[in-house]
Amino acid sequence: MDRLDGKIALVTGAGNGIGKATALALSREGARLILADCQLGLAGEVAAEVERAGGEALAVQVDVSDEAAVDAAVRDGLARFGQIDVLVNSAGGGSMNDGPVTELDLEEFWRTIRVDLFGTLLTCRRVIPEMVTSGGGSIINISSLRAIIGTHGADAYTASKGGVLSMSRAMAMQWAKHNVRVNVLAPGVVLTERVAAFIKPDDPIYQKSLLGPSEPEDVASLALFLASDEARKITGTVMRVDGGASIY
Repeated sequence: MDRLDGKIALVTGAGNGIGKATALALSREGARLILADCQLGLAGEVAAEVERAGGEALAVQVDVSDEAAVDAAVRDGLARFGQIDVLVNSAGGGSMNDGPVTELDLEEFWRTIRVDLFGTLLTCRRVIPEMVTSGGGSIINISSLRAIIGTHGADAYTASKGGVLSMSRAMAMQWAKHNVRVNVLAPGVVLTERVAAFIKPDDPIYQKSLLGPSEPEDVASLALFLASDEARKITGTVMRVDGGASIY
């Protein structure tokens, strides 16, 4: 299993959910990992799991909305591994305090923008020059199906993930000449532990998605493909992982 043999991958939000599943998938294919999460304990648990399976990982604590923290995490990763070939921006997410623009709490709006959009900007800003120096790389930014189709009730999250999608396209254009590929994954409902806790078996979401909600591993599999050389001619794409929900 060596599709990423010799590659170094930085995964944000690596402590759980899509980030954890992606980190484990990358490691199984030979990548050495920088596992970044706001909860160092969770990142450390994933690092331990990777190492028990024979992989290599460094856990670092980082608030992706803090420029100094992002810089320190990247610096620590480079000191350990020397380069970064793959960046997966999975940190972020919405909250129950979101809502329509006429009602949502403005602090929640700015919190979501700072983490989901600004955090993605900061990690890309710091890592892209390293990729250029080493001859290229693959960036996979996690957006959301909400950024593509009309939804209601989560306007801060929709705005932040829409920004991630558009910014990624711009970066793909600007850095292609340096062999830095930038792609976007737009998941629908993903049964992370947090989401699974409040979705009941009779939830209408099961009818809205032709194949049902996704598991974190479903998103991770596509991230793995985009990180590998199999996707060497793919950049600027937005790939939906939604079980067919957006067909409607």
